[in-house]
Amino acid sequence: MKMNEKLANVIGQSNYISRDLSWLKFNARVLDQARNPDRHLLDRLKFLAITASNLDEFFTIRVGSLYNYLDYGKERVDYSGLREIPFRKALLTAVQQFSKEQLEVFEDLKQSFGDIDLRFVKLDDLTEEERQKAVDYFDRTIYPMLTPMVYDYTHTFPVLLAKVLIFSVVTQDPNRPVKAGDEDENQRLSFVQIPANLPRFMPFERKDETCFLPIEEIIRQEIKKLYRNIEIDSVNLMRITRNGDFTLEESDDIETDFIDEIKQKIKNRRLGRVVRVEIEPNASEWMVNLLKKKWEVDDYNLFENGQLIDYTSLWQVVRHPEFRDALPTAPAPVLPLGMHRDKNADIFEQMKERDILLHHPYNNFEPVISLLEQAAEDPNVLAIKLTIYRLAKRSRVTDALLKAAENGKHVSVLFEVKARFDEENNIREAQRLQKAGCFVIYGISSFKTHTKLLLIVRSEGSRVVRYAHLSSGNYNEETSKLYTDIGLLTTDEVYTHDISEFFNVITGHSQPNDYEYLITAPRDMRKQLVKLIRNEARNAERGLPSGICIKINSLEDQMVIDELYKASQAGVPIRLIVRGICCLRPHRKGLSENITVRSIVGDFLEHTRLFYFHNNDDPKIYGGSADVMVRSFDRRIESLFLLVDKRVKQQAIHILDYNLRDNVNAYELHEDGTYVSCCVEEEIEQAFNIHKKFFEVTQKEVMQAKLFMNEKPVGVETAPEQPETQSEPAEEIHK
Repeated sequence: MKMNEKLANVIGQSNYISRDLSWLKFNARVLDQARNPDRHLLDRLKFLAITASNLDEFFTIRVGSLYNYLDYGKERVDYSGLREIPFRKALLTAVQQFSKEQLEVFEDLKQSFGDIDLRFVKLDDLTEEERQKAVDYFDRTIYPMLTPMVYDYTHTFPVLLAKVLIFSVVTQDPNRPVKAGDEDENQRLSFVQIPANLPRFMPFERKDETCFLPIEEIIRQEIKKLYRNIEIDSVNLMRITRNGDFTLEESDDIETDFIDEIKQKIKNRRLGRVVRVEIEPNASEWMVNLLKKKWEVDDYNLFENGQLIDYTSLWQVVRHPEFRDALPTAPAPVLPLGMHRDKNADIFEQMKERDILLHHPYNNFEPVISLLEQAAEDPNVLAIKLTIYRLAKRSRVTDALLKAAENGKHVSVLFEVKARFDEENNIREAQRLQKAGCFVIYGISSFKTHTKLLLIVRSEGSRVVRYAHLSSGNYNEETSKLYTDIGLLTTDEVYTHDISEFFNVITGHSQPNDYEYLITAPRDMRKQLVKLIRNEARNAERGLPSGICIKINSLEDQMVIDELYKASQAGVPIRLIVRGICCLRPHRKGLSENITVRSIVGDFLEHTRLFYFHNNDDPKIYGGSADVMVRSFDRRIESLFLLVDKRVKQQAIHILDYNLRDNVNAYELHEDGTYVSCCVEEEIEQAFNIHKKFFEVTQKEVMQAKLFMNEKPVGVETAPEQPETQSEPAEEIHK
């Protein structure tokens, strides 16, 4: 299925790149990691699994959102210039092509399984003893869990679960006589859902290899036990994805009702309209036509896969105990510049000495956890305030807050219960804290609280000192090993005053004056960023030094994109590092000739947000939680924080500098919307892999970093040597 040439021309002429088509390009860059022969085979399987879970979420939310327009007759014009109906065709055509590429990658990977002791097998590949074990497993465990659900003239169409494997079984009705030419009317359709709590593969340990048998092959072989004395015409495996997009309405209800609303929305996800059907090839034509009519889908929504439906199940293979030591691990984290080598050094005293910039996962997340745990036990700590978006499943952050409440400290926590797909975990953890006596706020009306801020209030003799942590990433000690993020530890009174004011806004009805170091949304973040961009444009027009360098996850807000276009036309050199969605079109003549865009995709998920503005050789640099998206500016509570310490500013410049130099994980965005790998032949040019280089940073390299010609380093102090610490292996990333 190829995209219509007319649609392709409309898309190519637009000055903006479609958000959804751009996202597909991002997932294609993740799929590239699965193609990379230099990676370990299990690592490549991991990346293929990640692309599948990414695509599941894309259909659940983005394609689901598109169908909200289609199903309810709402008008929509995409950044590509296409209206909702032609855009659906263009988008699903692109997804069809991507799905074929996934299939090709999986087939290629299977050819490489000889490199390790791993093999996917069919029933025919098993020994007689192994086959008997499979049949016994079916009879003992699988069979009791299966429930055939018939659909015919006496039974309503069953509610089928999303993202589980389902057998659609076509049988003949033995109670109705077959008339010549009337065979279809005698067919009956039923469904057998494979329970999601069953492992996808049944492993067989052999002397020289581990074999993985998909359990659907066992069920297919034994399914006649569910249809005794019935003629089976066809058995087809499929999997559906439903619309899971929803928008919370503003509500003045009390908190309990608000949480109940969230829970109800979660339940409703299982009933959303079908937006994708993954199915085996050569399925019953009668059955497929019936499903198309029932679910109001067409060939654009049907995705054939004759190899392995649902690559997310490959995680079971990657995490199999036999391969525990096979995956490559990251180097040990290094000590942040400015921190003492002594692990027992008091975190409060270190923070009073200087601002400390953490760069994860190259620097351990432990200082943040230690700060919370020490605060929970410290008799001088009076209060802890924290915003939470996502937590680890067994969170030391929650444990520290519970301990603090138990010790009589005032604990205020803003828990964002609308964090997508983490709602249930967040509600559960928030209720634990509330029961312990913590003051818990469950989000702010229709806004998502996405900012990451921590404030600790401590009595020290005759005065009260406030300690703060500001971050681009979540308070999640597990993902901190997988995501690149920055965090700032500080006792600077301007930061702590701004954060106190910000918490008062969140938890009460305060309307503060202007913040000194913070830019916040939905208050004025877009306006402030536009102001900073326009300042660079004015400097360029006056012949003064100028430059913009921004590192974010996504760039989608049209107003900011337009300002970047204008700045480019004024002569401002603009360097953008955008991991995922980028709706800006670089290198277009007369529009964006001075703009470059690159994306970094590799071992770690790039999650750091940094905004650099040259400001006539007096750089303004912000870090924080916000991307350049409409939702970040208008529908989220976000914050960006100004970096003021000269040493910290130079470290931020160094992070950006390294990102611009990477030639292993980087892709350049071209004017036509395609991404081209920046990888070089090692014999021609030395490889520069930031996911390794950041573990080897020296003070000298930080001092020498710069982004634009004639830029002067802002100055840094000598830092302690890096210590030897332990690292953890990377797991799922790039979501």
